[in-house]
Amino acid sequence: MIKTLAKQIKGFVKESVLTPVFMILEVVMEMLIPLLMKSMIDDGIENPAGANIEHIAITGGLMLLCALLALLGGALGGVYGAKASAGFARNLRMSMFENIQTFSFANIDKFSTAGLVTRMTTDVTNLQNAYQMVLRICFRAPVSLIVAMTITMMINAKLAGVYLIAVVFLGIVLFFLVRKTHKYFMQVFEKYDELNAGVQENVSSIRVVKAFVRENHEISKFERATLNLYILFLKAEKLMVSVSPLMMMTIYGSIIAISWFGANMIVGGELSKGDLTSMLTYCMNILMNLMMIALVIIMLTMSIASGKRVAQVLREKPTIADPENPDYDVPDGSIDFEDVVFSYSKTSERPVLNHINLHIDSGETIGIIGGTGSSKTSLVNLIGRLYDVSEGVVKVGGKDVRRYDLETLRERVSVVLQKNVLFSGTILDNLRWGNENATEEECAAACKLACADDFIQDFPDKYYTKIEQGGTNVSGGQKQRLCIARALLKKPLILILDDSTSAVDTATDAKIRRAFAEEIPDTTKIIISQRISSVENADRIVVMDNGEINAVGTHEELVKTCKIYSEIYVAQTVGNGDFDRKGEK
Repeated sequence: MIKTLAKQIKGFVKESVLTPVFMILEVVMEMLIPLLMKSMIDDGIENPAGANIEHIAITGGLMLLCALLALLGGALGGVYGAKASAGFARNLRMSMFENIQTFSFANIDKFSTAGLVTRMTTDVTNLQNAYQMVLRICFRAPVSLIVAMTITMMINAKLAGVYLIAVVFLGIVLFFLVRKTHKYFMQVFEKYDELNAGVQENVSSIRVVKAFVRENHEISKFERATLNLYILFLKAEKLMVSVSPLMMMTIYGSIIAISWFGANMIVGGELSKGDLTSMLTYCMNILMNLMMIALVIIMLTMSIASGKRVAQVLREKPTIADPENPDYDVPDGSIDFEDVVFSYSKTSERPVLNHINLHIDSGETIGIIGGTGSSKTSLVNLIGRLYDVSEGVVKVGGKDVRRYDLETLRERVSVVLQKNVLFSGTILDNLRWGNENATEEECAAACKLACADDFIQDFPDKYYTKIEQGGTNVSGGQKQRLCIARALLKKPLILILDDSTSAVDTATDAKIRRAFAEEIPDTTKIIISQRISSVENADRIVVMDNGEINAVGTHEELVKTCKIYSEIYVAQTVGNGDFDRKGEK
């Protein structure tokens, strides 16, 4: 974990080195002040020959200089520490985000969206704070503690034993505290993920919540999540706050012990007044540094939990990557499934796709139909290598998809997914996800093919109409048509429509399919749908059932020979099941 996180200091090494240097300067200057104070008392004020004003003045001046240098060191240490920690956090977020972009669908399945958000926000902030404390306090406090202990031993080893007892006692307390709190903090961040997931789900589905009047239900869910987080934090905080009274008890106990034993030593002539004054000053210094170390340890305990979660994302390797010598040429849009077996998990009892064999010619229109859970989407996800097969081979253009450069393959395979997503920006901005260099005319041509131009022209700002986050200001059917147009702008060899006209009436659906047949005849088109009307004019229709191909044929053939297909056909057509089909032209 430490090695993974340490790589993110790049670009801020100078600040990371200068911070402890200035903190050590501050410590050295602070440690000199009690020694100068001892000299002022013993050699200036308590001088047997009388008060030495000159010595007092010189020593006082040196003390002032040390204080100013300590102030300068502390200030510069704070400035450079802030730069180093902020830069470290920036690098962490950038590296995590960049690595997430390389993830395959299999990688993404391992992390929840809310979990990734928590890691990039709360966890990184914890690490930023911890790093700043490490650079400043973890260098300052131990050095200050060691120097102070060394000097007190030199002044009076017997009296310095009081500090040693205090340090050992607090060390034992902190050891057990860290072990206990670490367990709670690991649980806390898991609860953070659950809390963020609940908020994300509620906000994204707020229209459904309001439509079903489920506000009170959602509030009670949120209350339970926050209560669980509160209980865990309370347990951790109770342990953490127990440090403070123990620290104060140790500090005051040490002061009383030093004062008592020191006074007796002065009476016995073993200790001077200056020695006792400096010992008391070092007492406060040692014990305050112990308190700071305790705070750092508590912060590090919290950040270790965060660090493990962040490092997990940074170390995650994409399950799908480019081959050593990738192929950049996709000859055509032909597709072959050769004895393909696929599972999302290696531990699955049964594969999602079981021994699939299918050949699709370039330019052919293929319909895929089947019940929910029949693995239609899983099948087409293998074409663009969104997942890799468990067994067998998927070929595009006669070549194994694993031989291609990923970017090249996915540029030639355009997918309109089941869940259509639009991003904040104008309609043109969203369309240019398909081709960032597309002209407005090219965007309009793609929209005409997708039957989206008509409704766009009705907007006051037309193609410059702002799309709200998630596309909430357009209907489901409009969103689907914009996503189809966006996919067409890639000029793909293979176009996959994964149930992406489900919110469009059958008349518009028919127009879209007719436009595809006339305008992009050489593009291989795969249409996944629950509606017979969307696939019946395809060159061939594949009927999926329970992860296997049940039948392949034309509409007419399947109505006669395939029980599953004929049942769907009867259900949708008898009694005008497909209610708006008569609107086709």
